[in-house]
Amino acid sequence: MSTTSNLLLIPLDDLVVFPTMDVTLPVDPGEEERVLLVPRTDGEFAQVGTIARVKRRVRLPGGGRGALFEGEARGVAGAAHTGPTGELRVTVEERPDDVPVDGRTRELERELRATIEELLQLRGDDGSVAAVLRAIKEPGTLADSVGYDPELPVGTKIEILGTLDVTERLELTLRVLRERLADLQLRRKIREDVESGAQKQQREYLLRKQMESIRQELGDDDASVVDEYRRKIEDAGMPAHVREQADKELARFERMGGEGSGEAQMIRNYLDWLVAVPWGARSEENLDPTHAREVLDADHFGLDDVKDRIVEFLAVKKLRADRGLDAGEAPVAAAGTDHDAADENAPRRDDAPRRPAASRRRDGGTILTLVGPPGTGKTSIGESIAKATGREFVRIALGGVRDESEIRGHRRTYIGALPGRLVRALRDAGTMNPVILLDEVDKVGADWRGDPSAALLEVLDPAQNHSFRDHYLDVELDLSQVLFLATANSLETIPAPLLDRMELIPFDGYTVAEKTAIARDHLVPRQRRANALRDDEVTISDDLLRLVVDEYTRESGVRQLEREVGKLLRKAATGIASGKDEAPVRIDLDRVRDALGRQKVFHESAARTAVPGVATGLAVTGTGGDVLFIEATRIPVSGSKGGLVLTGQLGDVMKESARIALSWVRANAERLGIDAERFEDAEFHVHVPAGAIPKDGPSAGITMVTALVSLLTGRPVKHTVGMTGEVTLQGRVLPIGGLKQKSLAAHAAGLTDVVISERNRGDLDDVPQEVRDAITFHPTMSLDEVLAVALEERPVAVTQTA
Repeated sequence: MSTTSNLLLIPLDDLVVFPTMDVTLPVDPGEEERVLLVPRTDGEFAQVGTIARVKRRVRLPGGGRGALFEGEARGVAGAAHTGPTGELRVTVEERPDDVPVDGRTRELERELRATIEELLQLRGDDGSVAAVLRAIKEPGTLADSVGYDPELPVGTKIEILGTLDVTERLELTLRVLRERLADLQLRRKIREDVESGAQKQQREYLLRKQMESIRQELGDDDASVVDEYRRKIEDAGMPAHVREQADKELARFERMGGEGSGEAQMIRNYLDWLVAVPWGARSEENLDPTHAREVLDADHFGLDDVKDRIVEFLAVKKLRADRGLDAGEAPVAAAGTDHDAADENAPRRDDAPRRPAASRRRDGGTILTLVGPPGTGKTSIGESIAKATGREFVRIALGGVRDESEIRGHRRTYIGALPGRLVRALRDAGTMNPVILLDEVDKVGADWRGDPSAALLEVLDPAQNHSFRDHYLDVELDLSQVLFLATANSLETIPAPLLDRMELIPFDGYTVAEKTAIARDHLVPRQRRANALRDDEVTISDDLLRLVVDEYTRESGVRQLEREVGKLLRKAATGIASGKDEAPVRIDLDRVRDALGRQKVFHESAARTAVPGVATGLAVTGTGGDVLFIEATRIPVSGSKGGLVLTGQLGDVMKESARIALSWVRANAERLGIDAERFEDAEFHVHVPAGAIPKDGPSAGITMVTALVSLLTGRPVKHTVGMTGEVTLQGRVLPIGGLKQKSLAAHAAGLTDVVISERNRGDLDDVPQEVRDAITFHPTMSLDEVLAVALEERPVAVTQTA
């Protein structure tokens, strides 16, 4: 039952007094026999305090007065008022513990006693405190015993004091002590682990010192080798899992006690490679798209589509890095990416929690692959990308690679085992984020030693290459920071799964004007330096450079052009060095003919198509676009019903195109003005010159039809016309690929009209403006339109067998 009293209020700062607790306070209670002790925090009084009896008044050290108070019961503070002498008094409702006798309360009491005993054991109690607690019979008083714990926060004690219901107080106290128990158990475990680790380290240190002493006495210098490796491992900045592997191998080497065994030498080789990987090194990256475009323009002429795509690639990477959206790195051309850090420019810690693979993709998983004929600048533009981004550049030549170990490395069980080329590339670069060019990825082979292209699938997949495992190192290697670049001459030999991971950027070749500008701005200065000539010692005009391009080279790139320019400048250097010529030397036509010989490239379309039965086609080869002449002739053969002979190393697709062409011409002979008897007792021979070169592809159909119709009608094909397109038995013209490369070849050959499929009209946007200005393109839908454009109006006298 509660009673109400009017008591003196004594505030307590950072102190909580519970019932049954004695406390001495530097407070003079005057004549009061009972007071209310109320805890106060931040100037705020608690609602519940402790009614305490003044046991005795005491004299404190220093002459002050105080009193010894004994807590009796909880009191709920009511209205406050000022007493006669100005003291603060308060109306107090006394609330003694009302303990319900039920199973819940008794169960909580038992749990609390058990928890308190565990805490006392952890704190090293000698049994005296436990005996006192066991003497407490009342559950409310047992809960209040936590007030003696000096480590319990004041706020928690105030909360327990303010809990009037005994059962609720037991629950609260039990929850608080369980948290304290868990905290003490964790501290004890940490302390034991630290002590155990320290003892282990001390033991290893003593044993190592003893071993060093023994080796010094024996004159063994292996100890210095171990110390050197230990220092290299320490300085390598390895991730945690790699450092663990290195320490394990070093411990094995140390236990062997010498380098005489073959296994010891294998371990040394392994450690040499492990510390050679630049685990902690990273180039500072420059992702400024304006700077990248300036570098690309300075190093390469033309290739605007290629430059635009690369600048877009770097701009997206910069935005992602600036806005904290990129988890790592992204590559170019088979290019590259990371990652576990929010900033792309921050290296990833291998001991940090790994994120899901989907969140680690670099720039949406873009892999850029440069595809085009030789000599078009694929490799050199890779070097320019490295220079523009401030990264190191390493080239890996994959042409003819057939061993999967070249990519993944050999297992250490083999004699002469080595890491794969990727690990070697990182070692050569000296950083973990270089530009690595995978050159000629289309020429990777496969045999009994494995399929290297299958290993490249993991390397070029942004969702996997953050954990690439080299067979030799046998630790996870993060390649997501590498900017990969791949090059290829053609796509036909690239496996489909590998091709699926790539974004293709075509390098289709240069026009004559572009080659002339490249020769003037890049090739001539480079060859001057190569031949020890100063800039003012040899000059060559643009007209003569154009003549060299037009009459001495037939290529999509500029590699042969640079060789010819080199010949010219070597001749000039020889003249200056021998005293025959005085600088400056101006190269003229006579010097060109003397250095390069007679004209090597002829545009013979006019002569070849003057005879009926010859048509000019356009094709794409491994070296770019090319002009293809298709010849047809009729041979009288008794008893034949229009047989067909094909020569020129034609593939299956071109053979089918020839059969379709002959069938369409026979089916439409009357409409074309061809006598049906011309097909009787005759055999038709279709030939594509340069028979030593295999040819195939779905783009020669309309050319074969035109050659046959020209042969049978006697109307020659116009010498200015080239054509490309496939044909159906109904005479429909089908679209083809590689229009840009074919158009460049037609322009270089001097053609002014090109017949294409109507469905290729949209591809004309890819053709350089210079070519579109020089060539009239004729989009067609049927063979009738093709023949109307290609054939001369009148037949000519036939001088061959017809």
